[in-house]
Amino acid sequence: MKSDQQKTTAYFDGNCPLCRAEIAYYRCQDKEGSVCFVDVAAADAATPDGVSQAQAMQRFHVLGPDGQVRSGAAAFVAIWAQLPGWRWAVRLAALPGVLSALELGYRLFLPIRPYLSRLAGRKRL
Repeated sequence: MKSDQQKTTAYFDGNCPLCRAEIAYYRCQDKEGSVCFVDVAAADAATPDGVSQAQAMQRFHVLGPDGQVRSGAAAFVAIWAQLPGWRWAVRLAALPGVLSALELGYRLFLPIRPYLSRLAGRKRL
């Protein structure tokens, strides 16, 4: 298991049922304990430097062991790089234009996330 300084830290909205379900999946995949997951919906949650709690609630952020903060699609790729079953997705995201397309998809998803989240909450994901 890696020390906290060597880990990737993911900041997620624990009030979002979709987010909780995805993070639960990632936690199950993270057999090495490479990722520290922080629920930024908690009142006392720490966020990375330069990212407010409100920003962290609105958009997925990751702090890498290199000290770099990534958000959106790049943050997902940083998580996938830590999970053995997702390394193919990291290689795919490295192809020209793919990360930009993933980011566009993420930005299109963000406005509908609250509606999908309410629906998921009713279905208890």
